[in-house]
Amino acid sequence: MKRTLKTLTAAGAVAAIVGAGVVYFGVINVGADDPHSEPVYALLSTARDRSIAVRSRDIEVPDLSDETLIRAGAGNYNSMCIGCHLAPGVAGTELSNSLYPAPPNLSKLGVDGNPAAAFWIIKHGIKSTGMPAWGKSMADPYIWGMVAFLKQLPTLNAEQYTALAVSSGGHQHGGGESKMHNHEGEHEGQKGAASAHHDAGAAEEVADAGDHHDERNSAHAHEVAAAPFQDESPEHAHSQGTEASHDASTTPVAQPQTHPHADGKEHTHAK
Repeated sequence: MKRTLKTLTAAGAVAAIVGAGVVYFGVINVGADDPHSEPVYALLSTARDRSIAVRSRDIEVPDLSDETLIRAGAGNYNSMCIGCHLAPGVAGTELSNSLYPAPPNLSKLGVDGNPAAAFWIIKHGIKSTGMPAWGKSMADPYIWGMVAFLKQLPTLNAEQYTALAVSSGGHQHGGGESKMHNHEGEHEGQKGAASAHHDAGAAEEVADAGDHHDERNSAHAHEVAAAPFQDESPEHAHSQGTEASHDASTTPVAQPQTHPHADGKEHTHAK
């Protein structure tokens, strides 16, 4: 018995050392473009599914057939989710094709027969995936709206989906709203509107600048017309004064004459 315990202890120590070495030397590739091995993927998937099942089993599901609830969920889903989870007529996106684990295509899966689990996932997110915890900004009634919409989503075609999203009022969930969410080409529309607004503003600025320039020219012309052309103007006087000063400085100054007397002293005659 003691030998068995010693063997197990030694084996555990060796396993711990090997595991630490694997982690420290970077043997595990965490790149999203390098899939898990099948055993690892199965382990992680089972751990995820069981965690969600245990934590969502006591959640009470409200009536999900309310049209207002479904419509509100359509607007939020269209704004926040289709980049990863797609929609009818949307085969794939940069995000859905690049994330690992790959996000499920909810346009086909819906709530997968478990609305309570869908609610828990939307609210709390899933670690080490691209699924955020929307409950940090979204109130529970809005999350239930998304669940109600997801329940209907697999039954919709592209035209029905678009009509429902358009009628929804867009992105709104009781806190943390952002204008950045958009997946229906609204970015281009907003960019065009912003460009038009910028062009209009620029045109107004040019017009204002032109008016201001014309006013300045008009005022300048009035001042020139009203000013008397007299030699006594400050500019003219300054010019004359400058010339007079220049002439004075260039005229040679008469030098005093000196001659020595008999006593040896010099006598100066002022001229």
